[in-house]
Amino acid sequence: MGEKGDKLTKDSELMATQLCEKLKSIDGITSKKMFGGHGIFHKGKMFGIVDSKAQVYFKSNKTNQRDFEARGSQRHGKMPYFSIPKEILIDIDELLAWANKALQNKI
Repeated sequence: MGEKGDKLTKDSELMATQLCEKLKSIDGITSKKMFGGHGIFHKGKMFGIVDSKAQVYFKSNKTNQRDFEARGSQRHGKMPYFSIPKEILIDIDELLAWANKALQNKI
């Protein structure tokens, strides 16, 4: 989930592992190595990305895109995924709330 040609990094692996651990109260969270990063899945449907630089992104749509934009999040290329602010990543309750909103938007 990095840019073309990016290699999987230890930082990306560590972040994907930590993210799945933080989200373990949501049943069915897994990660899969993809394109130099990781896809984050809920019961087989992707709703998050950890890129090769260990930046975390969650899926968005019109219901939560403003939340991301208000916090200065960046879009992941042309994909409907926005970066998760660091302060959200360290606050487990906020992270779970943002993850649950993203889960409502998974394909």
